[in-house]
Amino acid sequence: MLNRITHDTIVELQLARPPVNALNLELLRSLRAALEEAPATGARGIVLSGAPGMFSAGVDVPALMGRERSEVRAFWREFFAVCAALARSPVPVVAAITGHSPAGGAVLSLFCDYRVMAEGPFKIGLNEVQVGLSVPTCIQLALRRVVGTYRAERLLVAGAMIESSQALACGMVDELTGVDQVTTRALHWLRELLALPAHAMLATRALARADLADAYADVDALPLDAFVDGFFHPQTQVVLQGLVDRLRKK
Repeated sequence: MLNRITHDTIVELQLARPPVNALNLELLRSLRAALEEAPATGARGIVLSGAPGMFSAGVDVPALMGRERSEVRAFWREFFAVCAALARSPVPVVAAITGHSPAGGAVLSLFCDYRVMAEGPFKIGLNEVQVGLSVPTCIQLALRRVVGTYRAERLLVAGAMIESSQALACGMVDELTGVDQVTTRALHWLRELLALPAHAMLATRALARADLADAYADVDALPLDAFVDGFFHPQTQVVLQGLVDRLRKK
């Protein structure tokens, strides 16, 4: 589910759950553990990557449908815990967005320090509204930091999915390159950053990201129960079930 690839002092964490790297509880637990383990074992930077053409399709919705509230809550708590691990990582993290990145995949990339995306007809966005889910403040914060308040509002309320060129234009990603060069460029950017005087760079980074880190200081203080209530809203369940039915017909 998760490949760990070492590049000198950089660890690449590659999502590997075919066919679309959908996020289930097991993958999220593995990812959080790896994000916490890498700096503790000497990694100076992390690259989070996916498969060519698909970074992550986001949350594995079919796996959540029909589950008890406690199981759904456990899943979403783990998702927010992964966001917290990225937000509070003591080392820089680069998202190598190797293809499509809707919903949860886009969310994970927003918590990274830098985003390199595959150029071409690949889409990214927080399309939660389109599938009946609201976007909590703690996730909206991550997008606002990257694209600004007004642009974030427009993207979030519409649940917009935008192509890579549009994502670059609005600042949602920092760089585009060929799909086969995404991880290479992510490593290049990270190596240039790590070549700077470490103490000054890391101290400045911590100050710059303090708002994000502070927002995720306590996962259990996040509006998790309100979000789970929204997940079980009758209208949301109808929309999600329709999504699952369409996926099963493919």
